[in-house]
Amino acid sequence: MSKFAKAKGFTLLEVLVAISIFAIISLASFSLFDTVITSEEKSSKRIESMNDIQRAFIIIERDFLQIARRSLRLQGDSPLSDFIHTDGTSFESTSQSIGFVRGGWTNPGLLLPRSDMQSVAYQVNEETLERIHYNFVDASLSEEPKIRKLLTGVNDISFEFYYSKKWNQTYEGNDLPSAISIELDTQEFGLIKRKFLLTGIESASALTN
Repeated sequence: MSKFAKAKGFTLLEVLVAISIFAIISLASFSLFDTVITSEEKSSKRIESMNDIQRAFIIIERDFLQIARRSLRLQGDSPLSDFIHTDGTSFESTSQSIGFVRGGWTNPGLLLPRSDMQSVAYQVNEETLERIHYNFVDASLSEEPKIRKLLTGVNDISFEFYYSKKWNQTYEGNDLPSAISIELDTQEFGLIKRKFLLTGIESASALTN
């Protein structure tokens, strides 16, 4: 009988304390795991957003490098006097926009019924950076533009032009500028500014000034 009397189990209080400790450890582990997952999701989303910005700038740079010394014609109107058009009222954008004609639009052997030149415009419309182009370099009034959405979460866009050995807010030159600067006001990253050299530049100092 004395042997059985010495064999005691856990009391209810000890069991409750053990359960409480286990619950606290489980809650802490879950909180840590949830924090790691949330951080991973935020990091992946931010990296994806940065990749979207990089892709957009690659497309813009490709177009800028092939800007042609050719006037732009909007909606069947007479050709404009400048090679680069920055009057936002001519596009759908409520902010500043830029339009020009670029060469190098691949059309091997002119097999397609179009030129190898392309009318291109960039604008911000409904917080989205858009690239606009037409199938024909001199678009008619009835032709609908092709719109490619490049980047969302963009509040505004602005441009600067490097000519006469300085940066200018407006483009008024008789020839192409040496470089173009683009500033995007984004919701996630704030202001992002990139400078692009054009062909036939007067000086590489445009990127350092």
